[in-house]
Amino acid sequence: MMSDVSPEPAQPGRIIYVGQDCAGHWLVQDSGKTLEGRFVSYAAAMHYAREEREIYRAEIAIASAPLVPLVSFDPVAPRRALARAA
Repeated sequence: MMSDVSPEPAQPGRIIYVGQDCAGHWLVQDSGKTLEGRFVSYAAAMHYAREEREIYRAEIAIASAPLVPLVSFDPVAPRRALARAA
């Protein structure tokens, strides 16, 4: 007997974008802003995107505009030691 119930519910279309930021870094981000990867080459970024596509069941798209990193590339400011109480 066959069932009409689909084994997997339909999910909204998730997209994984591959592109560069304004500084030329290769980024991979998803449309939900929950995934980000940074890479030294287009090939490395595409490899990562293809692997994540399987996990997220997403489409891959090349970004048409520069991507904005979710996590800053700016160096972390050094911490100053607190003065000790005598």
